[in-house]
Amino acid sequence: MTKAGAIRPEALMPGPPTPGMERLQAYAGDDRWIGHVRSDPGVLSGWHHHGDHDTYFYVLSGAAHIDLEGDETFEVLAGDFAHIPAGTIHREGPLGEGAFEAIVIRIGTGPQVFEVPDPA
Repeated sequence: MTKAGAIRPEALMPGPPTPGMERLQAYAGDDRWIGHVRSDPGVLSGWHHHGDHDTYFYVLSGAAHIDLEGDETFEVLAGDFAHIPAGTIHREGPLGEGAFEAIVIRIGTGPQVFEVPDPA
């Protein structure tokens, strides 16, 4: 069992990389990953998926568009909760002139990030 406690922002560790995004890890275990994600304005991540992990996130600030394989897109705004099912190929980028920041919870097993070629 994990000991109770707090992790200060300055103690967060780098998380799994995706080009164009900064991921900071707060907690990681056999079947979960919790962290902070940030993207600067005008930056679009590479196409990727999260293997067998379901991804849930809460938008702290800014807004972003999430492009899904097959030309589907949805937008998230500060205060929104969102879900990306395991294996869903996607990319994301901030909307507007501000950075996009979110708290992410990923549940599943195995590697968490798989870069893929542009599905087009």
